[in-house]
Amino acid sequence: MCDPSPPVTGPGRRAVVGAGLGAGLGVVAGAVLVPPAAAYADGATAAGLVYRGRFTGVGDPDWYALPVEVPRGTTRIEVSYDYDKLETGAGVSFNIIDIGIFDPGGVGLGDAAGFRGWSGGARDRFSISRTRATPGYLAGPITPGTWHVVLGPFTIIPPGVGWTVTVTLHRGRPGRRFRPRPAPRRVRGTGPGWYRGDLHTHTVHSDGRHTQRSLLALAREAGLDFLASTEHNTTSAQLTWGRHVPDDFLVLPGEEVTTRAGHCVTFGQPAGAWIDWRYRPEDDQLGRFTDRVRALGGMAVAAHPFAPTSGSTWQYDYADVDAVELWNGPWTLDDQTALSHWHALLVAGRFVPAVGSSDSHHDGQQVGRAQTVVRAGSLSVGAIVRGLRGGHAWLAESAAVDLSLQARLGDRTATCGDSLDAAPTDLVDVRLEVAGAPGCVVQLWGPLGPLAGAVTDTEGAAEVTLRVAAGVAPFVRAEVRRADGAPVVNPVEGVPAWATVALSNPVFLGPHPGRGASVTGSRSQTATKM
Repeated sequence: MCDPSPPVTGPGRRAVVGAGLGAGLGVVAGAVLVPPAAAYADGATAAGLVYRGRFTGVGDPDWYALPVEVPRGTTRIEVSYDYDKLETGAGVSFNIIDIGIFDPGGVGLGDAAGFRGWSGGARDRFSISRTRATPGYLAGPITPGTWHVVLGPFTIIPPGVGWTVTVTLHRGRPGRRFRPRPAPRRVRGTGPGWYRGDLHTHTVHSDGRHTQRSLLALAREAGLDFLASTEHNTTSAQLTWGRHVPDDFLVLPGEEVTTRAGHCVTFGQPAGAWIDWRYRPEDDQLGRFTDRVRALGGMAVAAHPFAPTSGSTWQYDYADVDAVELWNGPWTLDDQTALSHWHALLVAGRFVPAVGSSDSHHDGQQVGRAQTVVRAGSLSVGAIVRGLRGGHAWLAESAAVDLSLQARLGDRTATCGDSLDAAPTDLVDVRLEVAGAPGCVVQLWGPLGPLAGAVTDTEGAAEVTLRVAAGVAPFVRAEVRRADGAPVVNPVEGVPAWATVALSNPVFLGPHPGRGASVTGSRSQTATKM
């Protein structure tokens, strides 16, 4: 909690607290200086407010709202804050305080009309005016009334950390109105094909160091056709991509919804459609917001489900998402763990389509590693989303790798995400072709493990064929792993320690299992988890 007084959360303060906000949004009282209203002295062009408090790491709600009374005539709001972050020197920090702001449109859970920006712990100051705003924040009218600066204490350890927030209100000429320029939602002249993309990227609009222009350059260099713009908890980048994207490249508007119990990447919704993240599994709110994403034409992906960092590990069920990010950046143990659990779900008859992404924040994290290659009717937001939802995709470490997985029964053909609907006794011909992967083992997997395999030649090519009864292998999928110079005696023997170069969504030889709410058939948070 905030010393020395607890947050005020009673029903009499609903206008401040925001009704129905899961995970607890408190109003800091007692320990802070909150003037009843901001006022300008005669002739003054600025007015300042100072708030102070302390988070102890014991009983702190996830979110605190500091009310700011903004008088008529205010044309710019500046916010800065200060606290002592505990740096460990091992790449992990403690006593982090996130920050953002809401206008009089509302601060409650899902109040998109009031959202004006979020920078998490990436910035120590920001400003908003009618004309411009700090990246991560939304330019627009400075509406008079009660605004709220929202603080989010994260990984606070006792005895805690003190903080100071300074709000400076400016008046003057309002300036020209900001005009959004989102990216086009389709690339003209494109048709059916396989398109390469990176579905999880960041720029200076959240905690990345890429500019939008430099991120695009790296995506083109990586051989990509599209990327998803997924800044943490904000939509600001979505409103300016049209200034940068070329005519032959696609940018999907999105957001990384960073709840305190796992991150969810959304994309495909209209530019500017904000998705709230202020809840935990016990609040039973994830489905409400992913349903909204789908209603807007987008999809939701459980990001890096086994990432070993606080708040990043997925603690929800998979009933409310459309896919899972099996591969995040260079292949590591958490990716292998995600793949093993995903395969177990397939064996249990539950299909959650797989995607891969780079999660790139800076030049040290290669854009397009990993990448998702999706079969789509065109290079457009809607077609890409439909292809990914259906699992019509495979994953690769780079554009140098090519893969084709096909199953055939008579005149029927199926590939990733498709179903042949064969009878259990039907013999199905399966062919896997790989190129651009020298020094690799190529395997066809069924429910019980590898069914057939080969080693790529000096050019990096291999072909694996198999005839199998649909009852023996109701699905098949592909894996390509780098042998790292080790002698390969039997390519059918699985070596999960080897780095993955490519893998595919399954082809279903028997009936398609469908998406399925969960193995229990409900949205219960106690259902089987990955």
